[in-house]
Amino acid sequence: MQKEEEEIKLGFVVSEFHRDITYQMEILGGEHAEFLGAKVSRTLYTPGTFDMPLAVKKMLTEEEVDAVVTLGCIIEGATKHDEAIASQMTRKIMDLSLEYEKPVTLGVSGPGMTRLEAQERVDYAKRAVEAAVKMVKRFRGLEV
Repeated sequence: MQKEEEEIKLGFVVSEFHRDITYQMEILGGEHAEFLGAKVSRTLYTPGTFDMPLAVKKMLTEEEVDAVVTLGCIIEGATKHDEAIASQMTRKIMDLSLEYEKPVTLGVSGPGMTRLEAQERVDYAKRAVEAAVKMVKRFRGLEV
């Protein structure tokens, strides 16, 4: 007898900085979630990737979210600012995933890349959605 799968509900946290790129990531991620049989149940927008951890934390407290997918890009500037942002943001979302025991996946490209390289990496959204779905399935015991 086959186990009936409960729908996987994803939350998206999307950076508005470089919105022309993150919009494409959001659309691609949503389409891929649907393809995998998951639903994007909630989306929060942040001004930039630096602001993502607070939105991720808020979303992790909601029952309608099984996993959070972060979507954004960190493009290199004239200073090392991009590296500092990426380092702190990734560390904090990892900490939140452990604290709330729900997957938080990284669909943020960068640092150290040009705008063109960011555009070429919009498919990071698909990878992050796929990782979130896999993690939820594994936690539910549906996949090894």
